[in-house]
Amino acid sequence: MFTFLTVNCIDVPRKFKLLEELEKGEKGFGDGTVSYGLEAGDDMSLTYWNGTILGPFGTVHDNRIYSLKITCGPDYPKIAPEVRFYNKINLPCVGSNGKVDPSKFSILKNWQKSYSIETILTGLKNDMASSSNRKLPQPGENEKY
Repeated sequence: MFTFLTVNCIDVPRKFKLLEELEKGEKGFGDGTVSYGLEAGDDMSLTYWNGTILGPFGTVHDNRIYSLKITCGPDYPKIAPEVRFYNKINLPCVGSNGKVDPSKFSILKNWQKSYSIETILTGLKNDMASSSNRKLPQPGENEKY
């Protein structure tokens, strides 16, 4: 059974969308401050992903590396993935268990099928750099959930 994504009136199966994201993640993109890839190379379902965000320069996150787990369920990209930080972080959209709360993170709250893992990671990095979050006190660098 395939889950489909409509792109320009053409349905694209879930697996094709995720394979495209995997290829982009492996090649690298942007300025290199966010990256992602499969948690396990043999995950044929393309469900479990790791993400990394380098803390934005000039913020309390500067020189920190944040690791995340992204779970793309069977209805992805129709339904947003679950996103969880491994490293403790103080952001309004992140709960005490490290999970990004979709009701508090606009990209997940207003999810669109055209969004991607890259969209999420870039959005979180931008949230870290926002004027309201750039100076929030943070837990110790090596603290984990």
